[in-house]
Amino acid sequence: MLFRQLFDRDTWTYTYLLADEETGEAVMIDPVAENVDTYITLLEELGLTLKYSFETHIHADHISGSGLLRQKLGAKTVLSKNAGVDCADEYADTGNTYAFGRYAIESRLTPGHTSGCVSFVAHDGDRTMAFTGDTLFIRGCGRTDFQQGDARTLYDSVHAQIFSLPDDAIIYPGHDYKGNTRSTVAEEKAHNPRLRTTIDQDGFVAIMDALDLAHPRFIHVALPANNTCGMVPQDNQPTVN
Repeated sequence: MLFRQLFDRDTWTYTYLLADEETGEAVMIDPVAENVDTYITLLEELGLTLKYSFETHIHADHISGSGLLRQKLGAKTVLSKNAGVDCADEYADTGNTYAFGRYAIESRLTPGHTSGCVSFVAHDGDRTMAFTGDTLFIRGCGRTDFQQGDARTLYDSVHAQIFSLPDDAIIYPGHDYKGNTRSTVAEEKAHNPRLRTTIDQDGFVAIMDALDLAHPRFIHVALPANNTCGMVPQDNQPTVN
């Protein structure tokens, strides 16, 4: 499987490209609107056809590129069935699979950071790859204080849908602010200061309740845009710089 981890430095967002090199079918996870032309160039250089664009949730920190990728390339947009918007082509539930060439991605609903969070799991031989969005970070997790977030729900989602994967499953988060690129289920079970297995649900709720976080700096433009999968009219195009 061809795999690329792409980074948006303005919003600390990771975007992921996976593809079957034999068939040329590809998928992307959490594309950023401002980078769509760069993605298209990369796809052309690698001889790939984008089949799906997956969103792990309705983002508050960047504008999604999924709508533009659908417009320019015909890629289908996939969101959680609980995302609360009607701009997607398909709506994911736990256990859904999406084929690209010889490979497939499985969706697992993981609400808690938002009510519409979904993680995606892919297999490449013996390697399991989990794309967790903001549900699980490397040594952290997404906040739970807006967008119908709920700490108890997030705790249950991580334990039921992510920590149930093999210990050597690789965690690829939606963001990282310290230069980390990947982790494993075993590492996060042992070392995540919010979600390691020695912390029970009440302890996790207490940790999350004690956070005092400012809202994301692009929230005022990101949330309205992402309710339409990032498709903002050109004469009303917001800027996040």
